[in-house]
Amino acid sequence: MRCTLLLTALLFCSFCLVSQNLADKLGYPAGSRLLIVHADDLGMAHSVNAASFEALTNGHVSSASIMMPTPWVAEVAAFAKTHPEVDLGLHLTLTSEWTNYRWGPLGRDSVSSLLDEDNYLHGLCHEMAETATVAEVELELRRQVDQALHMGINPTHLDSHMGCLVYTEEAFFEAYLKVARDYDLPPLIDRESLTGMSKHLAKYVLPSDMVVDRVFMAPDSAQGNFKATYDEVLTELGDGVSVLLLHCAYDNAEFQAAAAPQVAFGSAWRQEDFEYFRSQHFADLLEREHIVPVTWKELYGRWKMRR
Repeated sequence: MRCTLLLTALLFCSFCLVSQNLADKLGYPAGSRLLIVHADDLGMAHSVNAASFEALTNGHVSSASIMMPTPWVAEVAAFAKTHPEVDLGLHLTLTSEWTNYRWGPLGRDSVSSLLDEDNYLHGLCHEMAETATVAEVELELRRQVDQALHMGINPTHLDSHMGCLVYTEEAFFEAYLKVARDYDLPPLIDRESLTGMSKHLAKYVLPSDMVVDRVFMAPDSAQGNFKATYDEVLTELGDGVSVLLLHCAYDNAEFQAAAAPQVAFGSAWRQEDFEYFRSQHFADLLEREHIVPVTWKELYGRWKMRR
């Protein structure tokens, strides 16, 4: 009987992933094109924070997420306290990818499997996955959520820095969902991936999990071509709820030093990314295409009402 119920739930979940888009499930008008315009990496550097704060307060983006182990997170906590209306999630962080600018986990003494030979987080997801244990991954994720709450941040969602919790071990994805459910926070997971390249992960998703329809992030090679890249995405955006991930920063001495020698996702790259979203062209395009910016807070509030 228990196996039958489990199979029924899994089949129901798979059906949910392909039947209705999230906007329809949440009761928005048919054909709605909703967009979470989302800035990653808050806390990484003052430059990233300052640009992201400008984008949030001026309505250029509708959401952002915080890397709790990074050096400038206290500045984000202070901003969150004075801007309680802003939609801030947690960018769960298991890697430290820059050459000369590094950080470690919050629980360094008890998550040794997450550390590289220099006692920092590994630089790449696959390096992390080679040594990390599931128990220590989950412990660190919980510490990051708990630290945010301790600092007065009330997160609206969870997502994964560099996609490490989604694109490495299935057990890490399962831990990601477990933590999200335990803290009653929606994790960033999308229907297009779960019915496509990540369909092997669909078995872990429950009908109670809120799933957006699609996620887009500009490729490494986008610099010099952001306008064409984003214009194409937005004009062809499907119905439902989409998430567009961007990376804000001011191209200044601080972030030039932090990001060197990397070009993609580096200082100039992020300034150019940021400029597109604070342009009048972007605002006009949203209006012309009838795309409505929304927040995680708004969507999950509706989701919980229907559960």
